[in-house]
Amino acid sequence: MSKELLNLCAWVIDTAQKAGAAAARASFTRARSVEIRYRDRKAETIKEAATQNVSVELYVNGRYSAQSTSDLRKPSLAGFIANAVAATKLLAADSFRSLPDPKYYAGRQELDLKILDAGFGRVTPEQRHQTSKAIEAACLQAGGDKVISVTAGVGDDFTEAAVMTSNGFEGTVASTSFGAGAQMTAQDEGDRRPNGYYFVNGRFGADLPDPALVGKTAAQRALDMLGAKKLKTETLPVIIENENVPRVLGGFLQAMFGRSVQQKRSFLADKKGQKVGSPRFTLTDDPLLPKGLGSCLFDGDGFPARQRTLVEAGELKEFLVDWYYSRKLGWEPTTGGTTNLIIPPGDRSVEQIIKDLGRGVVVTDFIGGNSNSTTGDFSVGIIGYLFENGVRSQPLAEMNIAGNHLKFWHQLAEVANDPWPYSSWRTPSLVFSDVVVAGV
Repeated sequence: MSKELLNLCAWVIDTAQKAGAAAARASFTRARSVEIRYRDRKAETIKEAATQNVSVELYVNGRYSAQSTSDLRKPSLAGFIANAVAATKLLAADSFRSLPDPKYYAGRQELDLKILDAGFGRVTPEQRHQTSKAIEAACLQAGGDKVISVTAGVGDDFTEAAVMTSNGFEGTVASTSFGAGAQMTAQDEGDRRPNGYYFVNGRFGADLPDPALVGKTAAQRALDMLGAKKLKTETLPVIIENENVPRVLGGFLQAMFGRSVQQKRSFLADKKGQKVGSPRFTLTDDPLLPKGLGSCLFDGDGFPARQRTLVEAGELKEFLVDWYYSRKLGWEPTTGGTTNLIIPPGDRSVEQIIKDLGRGVVVTDFIGGNSNSTTGDFSVGIIGYLFENGVRSQPLAEMNIAGNHLKFWHQLAEVANDPWPYSSWRTPSLVFSDVVVAGV
């Protein structure tokens, strides 16, 4: 199929240039997705969608636009392109918009990233229903008489795409992903209705956990929140569970993008080469990770994917700068986005760390919150539990942690040994010292 996709991209570019575009980039994407969800032991949602579209980026007389259509009939597509070129001529000029210098396309590795499950097409509707039922049944059984409602389900998708530019880049990709999960609402005292959920994703269906484990885990997370309450404000060690780390790390990462720097909305703008965290804070981006949910051979500009160390032992090493913002900043481009973000794991389990700390808070979820990329200030509501004498003692809700990223990451005291495997953010649980946990 990749040849067919590339041929269409080549035709789109040729048509755009004949219509008056000086340069163009075309991409053709075809996808199929299936989703099944069960509730009250019957199918609540059954969705199957197949989509295809062509996107074209046009560079016309110093002007730029990006447009897409799902009508792939060539007469219609030719008219769409001609209209898009004409409309682009009416836009304001932007001297920084151009296709990348072709020298940046060189060096792409040809690797099998193992992001395509060859068995995707053999997954039957019956198998999807059976898995969804098994997840829901396990959640209901584990939840017992505390269950108010359970929603459980699975999903899978296949995507293939081709990209081509008028100045020499071309690339194709085909990938799959599978997901499964459940959410349970439990009956607590009074009007409280705590929720628990567990969702997992992977490139290969066989790499997901057993359906019964998914359901039981979702139920247990809801049951663990029974009797949760707000405590008095206190300064304590805080452990953020592995799968929830991205909610805080994302606020830090936002300040690393070239767009934030150029628009003076980055608290990290002048911090390259400086310490922005503790020696335990290392952050890498690995697009070549086998089976990684973010793995790729080239980025959005067509630059070859490569491993990058963004923060090393607390020192800021790189920004995320695409071609456009590299021109506006006068910097060398790096890449415009992240792939598989990794914080290298430590040596000890969360359980071992809790025993040594004695008293503190484990954050198992966040509620709302905000992070300011200009100042670094952030505030988030938390759900979790208090531990005392090294054991879980009290579920917590309606509490809050706040701080500033430039201080907070210096408080990183330890990294656990449990990187979350079901996301493109491979983050372990993180331990922060002296965090103000706000409550009553």
